[in-house]
Amino acid sequence: MQLMNRLIVGVMPVVPKYLVGRVASRYIAGERLEDALTVTGRLNDEGAAVAIDLLGEHSADSEHAGAAASIYLDTLTAIAREKLDANVSLKPTQLGLKLGYESCLDRITEIVARADELGNFVRIDMEDRTCTDDTFRLYFDLRKRFDNVGVAIQSYLRRTINDIKPLMEAGANLRICKGIYNEPRAVSYKNRTVIIDNYALLLEELLKADCYVGIGTHCEETVWHAKRIIHQLGLSRDRYEFQMLLGVDHELRRILLDEGHKLRVYVPFGDDWYPYSTRRLKENPAIAGYVMRDFLGMSKLDEKG
Repeated sequence: MQLMNRLIVGVMPVVPKYLVGRVASRYIAGERLEDALTVTGRLNDEGAAVAIDLLGEHSADSEHAGAAASIYLDTLTAIAREKLDANVSLKPTQLGLKLGYESCLDRITEIVARADELGNFVRIDMEDRTCTDDTFRLYFDLRKRFDNVGVAIQSYLRRTINDIKPLMEAGANLRICKGIYNEPRAVSYKNRTVIIDNYALLLEELLKADCYVGIGTHCEETVWHAKRIIHQLGLSRDRYEFQMLLGVDHELRRILLDEGHKLRVYVPFGDDWYPYSTRRLKENPAIAGYVMRDFLGMSKLDEKG
């Protein structure tokens, strides 16, 4: 299966863009903010909350980073205007992390401050291992002034069990996911069972420490572990939420909502959909197999996450 996934990745560059777009349209709201708002309204009507995510990473210059920040400010204003149940999720490299720490911090501070004014929340996503230390640094610098900011952690990184210690002490609002980047074995677990077990370990530690956790997964086994931990700790439904990507396993999403769990759907939008999609496929060949099987009607992508 891994060989097949890599073969699919190899042929992706010659697949017509419109075909990639047909697949991507299920998982991306559209190119415009208005598209994301429309999808958010529909999801709210279904009972799900939303995290809106502007596509794009690694801004090449300050102009692009500033433009992304402006779109996030507009997004927060639109959420408030439309009275939507939604917050925003951002990537530090899109806001210029690789161009300079302080300028990136300034841009994210403006976004978090605006969210604070509107009674909203900002999630800082975790990117590849070269960003991990600076991403946590951003989070703790922002927490000196704001409470309406959270950060993501990845269960496939070996370091995460130690990273959560100061986060638990700070009472952090966290999103936990498995991790998507193709990191070397020296820094990341490669065995699926180990990654899931580590996810469960991290989640239990965080919930015991009274952290609010966004449980980001589409994996039935991981969902079972989460529900087991929630049951054993006797947690109320306001202590956590499940999180899923747009277009992935609608049935599991409906099951969790019908059971009374809060669930948030990540809704990406933007004109960077094509490079984003192809880059993600190269970074994690397993996704390529999921996408192709989904395109052929053979899978619900229910193992990603």
